[in-house]
Amino acid sequence: MGVRFHSVTFLSGDPARDASFWGAVLGRSPRDDHGGILLPGDDTQVGLRFAVGEPHGALRNRLHLHLSRAERRQSESIAACVEHGARLRGNGHVPAGSYAAMADVVGDEFCVIEDDNAYLAGCGPLGEVTCEGTQATGLFWSRALAWPVVWDHGEEVAIQAPSGGTKLAWSGEPVEAGKPIDRQYFMVTAPAGEVEDEVARLLELGATDAVTDRSGATTLRDPDGVAFVVRAA
Repeated sequence: MGVRFHSVTFLSGDPARDASFWGAVLGRSPRDDHGGILLPGDDTQVGLRFAVGEPHGALRNRLHLHLSRAERRQSESIAACVEHGARLRGNGHVPAGSYAAMADVVGDEFCVIEDDNAYLAGCGPLGEVTCEGTQATGLFWSRALAWPVVWDHGEEVAIQAPSGGTKLAWSGEPVEAGKPIDRQYFMVTAPAGEVEDEVARLLELGATDAVTDRSGATTLRDPDGVAFVVRAA
């Protein structure tokens, strides 16, 4: 059956506050998840998970979220985010026809995309998870998840589940030196009894450094050296 995308995990100095903010913005109910707090996704929207760990530092994150138009227009999404504790970055001005650069309640960056953005049209409220990283890593995840490539321009690449929804994208450039590459990471699941086989398959695809903990979850590294976790569904 292969692995399924479970969530993007964010390490945070205040995961409960993080989860409360994103739950309110995305209309999701949090639940406990193996020591973290999960905002479950579905077939078209990826899950978000928050766990105790390193807070936001001086450098911008390696990964951030893009909110796109669904039920709400951009201005309405910005207002909802601010109401729940987010702030506009920079001078607070959003140019007409452009995205809004914002920071959430713990300082993590995200963007609210303009209403007429064709690239994220129909992707739902959580339109994209955008990452620093190479094309090789995007293609690795396409093969790992069996998600087709939906954008391949220069070195930039994006993939999307066959059912549509949230895109996972990579900039085509290596992660900026000095950034904490494991503060945000992907978690995927495999059917019980198939985790070892899936870990072996992921290693064949180009993952490295598999380490299994007492719970049976295995941490690996993608072609850019960024950690991700495989566990039983």
